[in-house]
Amino acid sequence: MTEVISDELPITRQTPFDPPAEVTRIREQARISRLKFADGHLGWLVTGHHQIREILGSPKFTNDPGKHHMLDVRFQGEAPPERRKVEPGMFLSQDPPDHTRLRKMLQGQFTVRRMNHLSEWIGTIVDDQLEHLRSLGGKADLVKEFALPVPSLVICALLGVDYDERHRFQDDTTKLLSLDSTFEEAMAAMKRIQEFMRELIVRKKADPGDDMISDLLATGEPTDEEASNMALLLLLAGHETTANMLGLGTFTLLQHPDQLKILRDEPEVVDNAVEELMRYLSIIHFGPVRTATEDVEIEGHLIKAGDTVLMHVPAANRDPEKFPGNPDELDLRRPAGGHVAFGHGIHQCLGQQLARIEMRIGFSKLFREFPDLRLDVDPEEVPLRTDMGIYGVHSLPVAWSA
Repeated sequence: MTEVISDELPITRQTPFDPPAEVTRIREQARISRLKFADGHLGWLVTGHHQIREILGSPKFTNDPGKHHMLDVRFQGEAPPERRKVEPGMFLSQDPPDHTRLRKMLQGQFTVRRMNHLSEWIGTIVDDQLEHLRSLGGKADLVKEFALPVPSLVICALLGVDYDERHRFQDDTTKLLSLDSTFEEAMAAMKRIQEFMRELIVRKKADPGDDMISDLLATGEPTDEEASNMALLLLLAGHETTANMLGLGTFTLLQHPDQLKILRDEPEVVDNAVEELMRYLSIIHFGPVRTATEDVEIEGHLIKAGDTVLMHVPAANRDPEKFPGNPDELDLRRPAGGHVAFGHGIHQCLGQQLARIEMRIGFSKLFREFPDLRLDVDPEEVPLRTDMGIYGVHSLPVAWSA
């Protein structure tokens, strides 16, 4: 198999809903290829669905920043020594047994059964936000007035965070995820969010409530630092990802009226529609990144210990070997199970069932209550989050009959 050597990761999208055309071309030539990273070292780019699942499911690869050869595709050079240490509670960046211990503390909070019990409550949040949207007249920014508030209200309530304090994490989340932020700016934003979460832990210990963080602290298992960083991961993941799926997903459906008609006319398709939108859009702009902890051979390619591997989820979710037919087309009736939009293996998204419920209810109610919802600008004028680690739309101007 011919290896494709890329001098840099292509990140420019030619159309708003598709991966970069150059990444698709690379996948068509070789699902595992060489890639030169920002600091000049040579690693690997993986674009195939099967290959990504194999790597994410293998204990021979780590997400521990202390074992990474390089900091990130975003920044030049090596991470400072203090950043390469794994902070207590940051289970996303830890390997077993520490990862297993920390994740186990939270798994009971995110069971399918428990999440399904929240459906009616989430439906009320969506209804209230739609009522607010209607009160604005006949025009609004759907991101500001619906897509961002719904998951933010949900995760704040679940964690026991005062929604009125959202300014203390939402602005810094934007700085943290911005591809234009310097390393120093991103770390300063992270430290401010961490300080907010440490204050939350102190309050919860003094005055517990009916929320996940109070329940976690009541077990006596995590240290305060572990609990604050675990809460931070849940807070960031709990609002940023779903918000962008609601915003970008609405933009996508408005641009695919035939598929929107299916969603409206066939309510039983909504569960699969959410999976297909996740597959089709794959809002991780690029990544994730792993490092080999020992030599691994995958389909004839020797990935050596210490090699950096960047997996491209949007390309993998369009892989015709996994999704036959035309995976570059949106088809809400397509059996879309098996996508890697939520990851795979031990780091698979802990809150994926919650996200599914929010999207299922959010899309269904939005288009039922606003049957004539439409873009209020030309599609080319919608500002895309090409400058962010989590893809989506910065805003979505929409209109409807008041």
